[in-house]
Amino acid sequence: MASRFVAVGEAMVEMSPTAEGTYRMGFAGDTLNTAWYARKFLPKDWSVSYCTAVGEDRVSDKMVEFLGSSGLDTHFVERRTDSTVGLYMIQLENGERSFAYWRSDSAARRLAANSDRLAKAFEGAGLVYLSGITLAILPEGDRRQLQSALQTARSKGVRVAFDPNLRPRLWADRDTMCRTVMAFASCCDFLMPSFEDEEAYFEDASPSASVERYHAAGAERVIVKNGPEDVVCAGPEGVMAYTPDPVLDVVDTTAAGDSFNAAFLSSYLIDSDLDKAVAAGAKLAAKVIGKRGALVDL
Repeated sequence: MASRFVAVGEAMVEMSPTAEGTYRMGFAGDTLNTAWYARKFLPKDWSVSYCTAVGEDRVSDKMVEFLGSSGLDTHFVERRTDSTVGLYMIQLENGERSFAYWRSDSAARRLAANSDRLAKAFEGAGLVYLSGITLAILPEGDRRQLQSALQTARSKGVRVAFDPNLRPRLWADRDTMCRTVMAFASCCDFLMPSFEDEEAYFEDASPSASVERYHAAGAERVIVKNGPEDVVCAGPEGVMAYTPDPVLDVVDTTAAGDSFNAAFLSSYLIDSDLDKAVAAGAKLAAKVIGKRGALVDL
């Protein structure tokens, strides 16, 4: 397998609350979080690329500098003169997070406008990773271009991992969100939903119902995260449930799923051991939610 992990999505300025009641500026975003943690877990002979679009202003410069200093390949970061990066603020209540966003004209909304650029980014990759937020911010025509690029890459042996990450506020309506997510599920090797979202927006009665629905859509392997409850995995090797160790001190649940995905995928890409991959994902997520912000020192 080619040793290149490609994450596709929107990197944003993050304003994270500190213990002192102030805010700390950083850079994050669901697919960036996964790429950042994957870089820490994958062997050095793997490269981790981030495919997005940013502006040409100073804050965009600082973001690209941050990506590079984190060990991420920035060859597929497009620089645009017509827009800049988005911003979000984390709000915490008893460890649970909510967000306020400023991203209506984010440069990342144009990340899939150039089909040739997508093809080059995906060519020869070992795995391409994206999320429902990646899809939500794109115009409909660009979503179709992205799906076509993924299908072409997969036909050439590239694996695809997808976290639906359902955020209805980013979509025109719930039906469009659900229909689009199911369409992209059909071209996935790893489908990695959170049951809380699936229950709320697809009205699934259980993680097993989510597994069945995504398998029926064509996803090869489905890994359903469920907070402190069992992680349910289903694929060619059968169905398994993994009970994570309890987390006693939950500080900030930001990036819990993103970090799980990073450690799971990194572990599985190395040795294809599903039990070990789920354990790695749960262990990293537990560390991340014990600290503030999306990207934490391990």
